[in-house]
Amino acid sequence: MKANAKARHVRQSPYKVRRVLDLVRGLPVDEARVVLEHTPRRAADPILKCLDSAVANAEHNLAAEAEELVVVEAFADEGPTLKRWRPRARGRATRIHKRTCHITIIVADSEEDA
Repeated sequence: MKANAKARHVRQSPYKVRRVLDLVRGLPVDEARVVLEHTPRRAADPILKCLDSAVANAEHNLAAEAEELVVVEAFADEGPTLKRWRPRARGRATRIHKRTCHITIIVADSEEDA
């Protein structure tokens, strides 16, 4: 039994989000929550919100116990890039890429991994 949650259009580059996701992949949900609460990176807040949503989905839809859940998969895909312009010297302009990402977290019972 697997439950997932997605946070779409998060206004941070997927490269920065993946660094935080690597910390929680494979951990039990309780430990992952503690790690995210004490991580000083901006990406920890939307990841924690997505993790809480995945746990709630598992409890509600699959009748799973929150204490027995493990973060099986966690990844960040690239979302749409916002393109903006910045003025430069001699009347020119350069493009600014404001990247977004889609965070996906999948949780499952710890017995399934065994």
